[in-house]
Amino acid sequence: MRILIIEDEPGIANFVKQGLEEEAFAVDVAYDGASGLDMALSGDYDLLLLDWMIPGKSGIEVCREFRKHDRATPIIFLTAKDTVQDTIFGLQAGANDYIKKPFAFEELLERIRVQLRPKSGEHEKFTLGDIVLDTQTHQVFKGEEEIFLTQKEFALLEFLLRNKGKVCRRTQIIESVWDIHFEYNTGVIDVYINALRKKLQLEEPGPHIKTVRGVGYIAKEA
Repeated sequence: MRILIIEDEPGIANFVKQGLEEEAFAVDVAYDGASGLDMALSGDYDLLLLDWMIPGKSGIEVCREFRKHDRATPIIFLTAKDTVQDTIFGLQAGANDYIKKPFAFEELLERIRVQLRPKSGEHEKFTLGDIVLDTQTHQVFKGEEEIFLTQKEFALLEFLLRNKGKVCRRTQIIESVWDIHFEYNTGVIDVYINALRKKLQLEEPGPHIKTVRGVGYIAKEA
């Protein structure tokens, strides 16, 4: 999953980015409101973390303009503004949640998970044959056996299963899983695909990850 941080304090932005990447998120950072809004509107993000007091356009302006484009992507404000009136103002501008600085990363992470949780409140699970990936518990099972994956292997498998039956282009994968925005060293994908195939025993004619030559990969049932 991809998250955009719009925050002008590099220390905070880098701290949050590193923590989220360790949790298998792909993370981009913008340091001002104008470029942040452009990235939010042009990118395929699952959630925005938005500071209120940023140069150019304020966080409130970014939030309002983003919502004018009928974007339902969750927005969480990260701000030093801490009055009840500020909180209400931020929520009325279109934010889904509001967390005051300084904050504990664990609290931020849980608030992000709440916003990304399926509306039913149930764990979001994806399957491929007898393989089950649970995004809430961050576990993968093949039948009754738990398969232990690295953070990147898990993120790659999640991306493929979210798009099961669709061809995932190499550029899409590298942007969503590795957070690289140009064709650079996409050969790393092949290494991880081979690792997933081996660990999960994904071979034809059973459930498998098929190579679409010159394009990318597709997760397919038997």
